[in-house]
Amino acid sequence: MANEATCIIAPTKIVTRVCAEATGIAKGTILKLSGTNTVSASSADNDVFGGIAIEEFKGGEGLTTIGVAMDGVYDVKTAGAVTLGAVVNISAANTVNTSAAADLLTGSVVGFMEETGDGTTNRVRLRGY
Repeated sequence: MANEATCIIAPTKIVTRVCAEATGIAKGTILKLSGTNTVSASSADNDVFGGIAIEEFKGGEGLTTIGVAMDGVYDVKTAGAVTLGAVVNISAANTVNTSAAADLLTGSVVGFMEETGDGTTNRVRLRGY
């Protein structure tokens, strides 16, 4: 995968999520929640935010859980210009963009921009729950 999030301020809210045993997940991957506490790599606009992987999950080792950050500050790839302070949601694999009003109700919100997004890697504070 590419464009994994880079931790700037360490998370304090870490949860355990279920994941597919055979599928590798890179550290820093923005995850989508896709079932009962189940996550996989984000891939599309409006995926439900499931956290950011805090460890590499190699897959094929018989494990089915992964540690996931729900808060903290990360450098995240933005999909174009994003305003400082804007609420952002998953827009593609490991990418965020400005949330529309409807996104606030879908669970796809990742957090808030702590610097102006310019289509590169920019600072995001996770929503913290």
